[in-house]
This record gives sequence, C-alpha cells and structure tokens, in this order.
Amino acid sequence: QNGYPYEYEQYAEIVDNHILFNGDYFEELDLIPHPNGHPCSFTLNGVTIGINFHWEREEDQTFNGILRLIANQGELHAINILPVEEYLKSVISSEMSATSNKELLKAHAVISRSWVLSQLEKKEKVVTRQINNSHEIVRWYDREDHHLFDVCADDHCQRYQGISRITASLVEKAIDETYGELLMAENKICDARFSKCCGGITERFENCWENTPYPYLQPVYDHPAGMRNVHAGMVDYIAAEKEALPSDLTDEEFAEEWIRNDPSAFCNTTDKQILTQVLNHYDQETPDFYRWQVSFSQKEISDLIHKRTGIDFGLITDLIPVERGESGRIIRLKIIGTKRTMIIGKELEIRKILSETHLYSSAFVIDKIMGNNEIPEKFILTGAGWGHGVGLCQIGAAVMSQKGYGYKEILAHYFRTALVNKAY
Repeated sequence: QNGYPYEYEQYAEIVDNHILFNGDYFEELDLIPHPNGHPCSFTLNGVTIGINFHWEREEDQTFNGILRLIANQGELHAINILPVEEYLKSVISSEMSATSNKELLKAHAVISRSWVLSQLEKKEKVVTRQINNSHEIVRWYDREDHHLFDVCADDHCQRYQGISRITASLVEKAIDETYGELLMAENKICDARFSKCCGGITERFENCWENTPYPYLQPVYDHPAGMRNVHAGMVDYIAAEKEALPSDLTDEEFAEEWIRNDPSAFCNTTDKQILTQVLNHYDQETPDFYRWQVSFSQKEISDLIHKRTGIDFGLITDLIPVERGESGRIIRLKIIGTKRTMIIGKELEIRKILSETHLYSSAFVIDKIMGNNEIPEKFILTGAGWGHGVGLCQIGAAVMSQKGYGYKEILAHYFRTALVNKAY
C-alpha cells in the first residue's frame, strides 16, 4: 500500500483501533507481492490451529498471495487473498497429508472447491441457529457469515495452513486434473461436507445443521455392499439407500448393537500406510477413531456439564438419548440432574458439553456404574466415528482410493444424486 516496499521481519500492532505499522497508522493495509515475477511469500508466526479442539497448538505458517491487515474492534485480522485454485492446494494438503493417494486428493479437491464456492453463494443467507427455552437447548454451528473475509483457515471452515503443507507434486496434479470441477445437484453447487470417520454410516445434513434436507447428504453405508446403489436414480434412491443400510440406527436397540460392535466398513482400518497418508501428524495422535471409549466419575461429568453449559444441573444422575440420526449419532440428549433436567442438541452441542474440547462424535451409548446407594458413580461412553459424519468420510475415502476406486466413484459413493460437472 502507498507503494512502499517491505521485506524481512515486520511488526504490526493495534493502537486505538488502528494498525501501527512501520511508524504509520492504518485502518486497513494491503501488502502485495512485488510484480517482478520472483517467488514472493509471507510467514505468520505463532498461528493457532485446531482452535478449541484437543490438538490445538501454534505453528508458523507461510503463504502466497496478498496479505491484508484489518483493524476491527480492537483486534488485528490477517487475511490472505488469493485465487480459489491456489487456495485449494493448501486446503487438501492441510485436511490430510500431501502424500495421500492421488484419487483421494482429487476427490477432496472437488468437494473442497464445491464447499467454498457454495458458501460464497449463500453468504448473505441468515439461518436460525438456536432453539432455547426452559426445558430444551438446541444449537448448531455452521460457517457463520464472516463479515471481513470469506472463510476462516481452521476446522470451523476448512483447514488452510499455508504452502508449507504442499510437500508433494501430487497435490498440484490433483488440482490441475480437476480444475473447475464441482459437485452439482439440481443445477446448484453442492454444500459438500466431510469428516474424518463416519463410524460405518454417514449422517443426514439436517441432523447436524439447519433443517434443510439435501438429497446428496443422506445416510450411506460405508461398505462395498452400499456401493450397489451408487447409481440409484432421484426417484428411487431413498428406498434404495434404506435397503442398503444394515439396520435402523435411529432405534436405540439397533444403535446399541452397532456401536458396541466392530462392523466392517471402509473406514474401519488400522492400516498405518493408509492412515499416515490421510492423517497429518497431529491427527495421528488420535489412535482410536472407529470405536472409542471415555469415562467420567459422577463428579467429573457433573462439573464438566456445569462448566460447559453454565447451567447447574446438580449431580448428574442419567444421560438418555432422546433422538438419534441414521448413523447412530445422538441429536437430542436428555441430561438429568438432581437440580434440573434438560434436553440438549444438536450433535456438536452434545460433543462440546461432554468434553473439555470436543467429544469424538455424538454416536455413543452410555453405561452407568452404580454405587451402593443406587447412585451412579461412573459414566462410560462407548462411541463410534470421529466428527459429524456428514458427506465424505475421509478415512473411508482413503481406503477406497487404496483399493483402486477412482475419485468419481468415491464421490458417487458419498454424495448420492450429485454429479461432477466442469464449471470453468
């Protein structure tokens, strides 16, 4: 900005809601790569990643493109401006390893491109994200409209962790070979979602976010047996999908049996070669993702729920699933305490309440260890999957790519009724 050249280390700080930079004050400052054709990048030190998740940490990150600094409400925002295709090279290397199978990288390139462009299309739309009354709190957390920028760089939107993640030429090939390709349904760009591990069956969009059913974000059995209905037409796909599901996990009895066992699925793998391809180093700190277990004493869970909700339930005496989605994920959970009883939903709100960061998923069953006075001394949660489970299952897709499925077959498996179109 103002034509001044900057290089080496530079410092910016907020003073009276203005940016103090190199002795001058700005409300907004653009640092633009020099147009001399030489490689030009910038590094931000101490960037927090995995915000509020169990892997939260800081790292230095390097980026191409324009660096925009904005002063807003006493905070300094660092914004990177660059073309979508360049953005995607970092996204698919940040969401997984850059050394992943090429077909997996291509599949992720298409869904990441589709997601970000679909969010820009619906940016101005406002949806209700909370139902709150004396006996029930239902919240969902989506990509809230960012007023200063399009998308954030963390798990809240898509991981975007700079060019240092792009360590393999496969990434650029995956972007180039899918250039301009989007998932489309009914002439609209698909709101293509993804999570780490569905736990064997993917979830409906409306069970995690607003009550808007998308035909391409419906439950899918993550198994070769579920592939037989990949080409089901729009008219009969719902019936075909129900036929392909192994059981009705909205039923508590079937959900218990499914979650307590270890059913076969694409994402049920311990193959280190596959997992090291799809999981970045900090994701590999989570060894149990297909089936997992956590336990709390009564005091621990009572204190945790009080801390996370701000509501004094007293001592927690029971946790009762009220409603489950087709993947077995709880979308409404009744919390019973000695002072108060309430229903909590949707799935992420449940995960946030039952962990200091985020529970792996809301697909869990509850065991109570009773004490001498018939009061629970311990709560054991046995669960399935990692994340919301909607759309593409990253670990399942990694296994599919390793088994020889092409990227369009992977996308057809997870996004029924959607088509890959070259939009530009």
